[in-house]
Amino acid sequence: MIIFPAIDLKDGQCVRLFQGEFDKVTVFNHDPAAQAKSFEDMGFSYLHLVDLNGALEGKPVNESAVESIIKRISLPIQLGGGIRTIATIERWLTMGITRVILGTIALHNPDLVKEACRLFPGQIVVGIDGRGGKVAIQGWAETSEVTVIELAQKFEDAGVSAIVYTDISRDGTLTGPDLEGTKTLAKSISIPVIVSGGMSKTDDISAVKAMEHVGIEGVIIGRALYDKKIDVPRALQIANG
Repeated sequence: MIIFPAIDLKDGQCVRLFQGEFDKVTVFNHDPAAQAKSFEDMGFSYLHLVDLNGALEGKPVNESAVESIIKRISLPIQLGGGIRTIATIERWLTMGITRVILGTIALHNPDLVKEACRLFPGQIVVGIDGRGGKVAIQGWAETSEVTVIELAQKFEDAGVSAIVYTDISRDGTLTGPDLEGTKTLAKSISIPVIVSGGMSKTDDISAVKAMEHVGIEGVIIGRALYDKKIDVPRALQIANG
């Protein structure tokens, strides 16, 4: 199981939001590349990046910060936020991003996701953010009427590498992940699922690891790492066990 340390980029800085609210921002590092390097030095094997400004504006905004991270570390990187066109996908992959995460566009234009999977096999992830079981879009600013499971099932057999499932109500709250919702989603599809939102302690890693058999590829951890609530060596030991 992969543990993905998360870097959320806003205005070129490394931040965390509380429940996806853009006015509830905590800045953790003014140098995202240095933060990425510290995660690499801790022993993590993959980095999760989100362009928060891009998610709101529908186009990449924090390119310079992303580029600095790519140059600083050798880890594979998955990136989401404001990626709405094939040209943008290609640009990020050419720059050195390993996998791109398609969120809002997956709801509005699932055919584009399927085309991207054909053009860039193994490099497309779908990000599904849920609020009350329904899909949230536009940087979590809007909630649709489509359920998380309904959207995920649209991409069966499309070639999507993974689904990143985030329970917005838990994101940045340190209240623990949505284990039941994640398990239900994973059992409903054949695509590997990455859990995101609410990770608060090392025991949460064990709880997610125990569900690995239902199709869990990994877990994303943000605030709990910045607040040093996770025993990183122990967490990596659990994940790799």
